[in-house]
Amino acid sequence: MKVKQILTVGLVQQSCSQSRAANLTASIAGIREAAARGARLVLLQELHTGPYFCQTEDTDCFDLAEPIPGPSTGQLGAVARELDVVLVASLFERRAAGLYHNTAVVLESDGHIAGIYRKMHIPDDPGYYEKFYFTPGDTGFMSITTSVGKLGVLVCWDQWFPEAARLMALAGAEILLYPTAIGWDPNDDAAEQQRQRDAWITIQRAHAIANGIPVLVCNRVGFEPDPSGHTAGALFWGGSFVAGPQGEILASAPADAATVLTAQVDLNRSETVRRLWPYLRDRRIDAYQGLLKRYLD
Repeated sequence: MKVKQILTVGLVQQSCSQSRAANLTASIAGIREAAARGARLVLLQELHTGPYFCQTEDTDCFDLAEPIPGPSTGQLGAVARELDVVLVASLFERRAAGLYHNTAVVLESDGHIAGIYRKMHIPDDPGYYEKFYFTPGDTGFMSITTSVGKLGVLVCWDQWFPEAARLMALAGAEILLYPTAIGWDPNDDAAEQQRQRDAWITIQRAHAIANGIPVLVCNRVGFEPDPSGHTAGALFWGGSFVAGPQGEILASAPADAATVLTAQVDLNRSETVRRLWPYLRDRRIDAYQGLLKRYLD
């Protein structure tokens, strides 16, 4: 019988204003609160230093990007070192002139950058014009080794793709983490909104089940208007949650309020679950060639 290996995790669900300083202050306050509750790993939401600017296409928004390492990683790294926590932040990365990424940064508890992940799946939908801003990532689906375990960090639209979660698990990830910015079109009726949110929760719980590892999801919350005025804006639905390796919900946040969510995860349960449900053992890797095609005509 394995001894429980309990890791307290924290998620900082926040609403964002136009002020980068105010947003970072709120993020750091949330990190401090999570650490005070015992969290050793803290996840921030997608693009937490500002509003979700991808609702419209505006070249001036590229001015919001920053290098990595840069100002935010320096400030957050100092907080990680002070509080002795591993921190996952989500930033708009300026890699070079005209080359930008949606990038998650993992900061080790001594403040140094343990690794980065550049978002691989880039959406282009009404209100989510990310292809205008972000070059698809080139880091691949590799886990990042930290003092709290190997982390499989993916970003928002990545969370709908079982291939990404599987590859992270195959790369040794012990936890999947998804910083997220997803919400409703305020014009959708209540039934459609409920269907969308249920699908979002279900697909990520399925990643936990299919790979036998915990999943952490941190989403934005609150209404953000479309700067162009062409749409009704985005109502981010919060609902950040932690799921265990059988998809069980360990903790969840409300849909309408900034929240610091903490939960305890037993990392050794993955071994027990995978022995009972040995999906990795029974995969037919000799028969999956079709997955490398766009479509089987």
